[in-house]
Amino acid sequence: MNTIMESDLESKNHTDSPTSKKKSISVVVENRHSCGMCNYTFSEKSDLADHMKTHTIAKPYYCKVCSSCFTLKSDLAKHMREHGAEKPYSCELCGKSYLAKTSLVYHVRTHTGEKSYSCEVCGSAFQRNYELVSHKVTHIGEKPFPCVLCTSSFIMKSDLKQHMLTHTGEKPHSCEVCAASFSLKSDLKRHTQKHTGEKLYPCLVCGSAFARKSHLKEHLPVHTKEKAYSCTMCNKSFTTSSFLKIHTRKHTGERPYTCGICQSTFVHRNTFKTHMDKHNGIKYPCKMCEKSFTAKSSLKHHMQKHE
Repeated sequence: MNTIMESDLESKNHTDSPTSKKKSISVVVENRHSCGMCNYTFSEKSDLADHMKTHTIAKPYYCKVCSSCFTLKSDLAKHMREHGAEKPYSCELCGKSYLAKTSLVYHVRTHTGEKSYSCEVCGSAFQRNYELVSHKVTHIGEKPFPCVLCTSSFIMKSDLKQHMLTHTGEKPHSCEVCAASFSLKSDLKRHTQKHTGEKLYPCLVCGSAFARKSHLKEHLPVHTKEKAYSCTMCNKSFTTSSFLKIHTRKHTGERPYTCGICQSTFVHRNTFKTHMDKHNGIKYPCKMCEKSFTAKSSLKHHMQKHE
């Protein structure tokens, strides 16, 4: 049987602002302590108490170097290491270092493959609790954060924030090898694999390897000849759901990608990205001659002349 506990949390900011009060609710379920304001759960009551402070506006711990404020003393301690560039927690397997012990714990799981958080609905497992929280929403189909410039919607506010960069053309994530820049951190990660040649996803049928899991998934129907995704409007079939989704736009007229500079709209994301490169003056040079191209596909076609 669940028990409900209520408490008023009070904190005072270091600027001597008036004390702020905010009522919060915690729930104890089967020896785990759950936050009543979000989906996080904790094994220790003290951890829940620290977490509840994040729902208040008070930040009593401040940095004497840059005046940043923090809810928890431990967060201030982590922040102070950024000024000193100290990373005391090192991985024994690869040597990478981290500011926080929790970051090291999550990193080690990438070596061990440990996934401690499981979905009770479908059994999917995750390395971090917030990944499980995000996943659970997919079962109810709720995407509460819509984009005001296109028809896309997102489960997490952070995902919407990242998506908005694709409309503005802003590319804050840069490659350290070739200086190419990207709107999304995930795109930079995929790009970096081109330099390393890393292909972590092999096909068990033919041995072909892929840098992305999605590419492996798209490759597999080549062996099975299966086209499991059918269009309800014209009965055409496709090997992946993404191909079907793009095809459906021909029937609906949907153009979900909008340029924030000239308001042009696009059906395909790749076409939209090529368009944004033109605004940003990005060109792809040929390494064998002096020609350069605004589209990567044009460069690829040109390279066939040198073969």
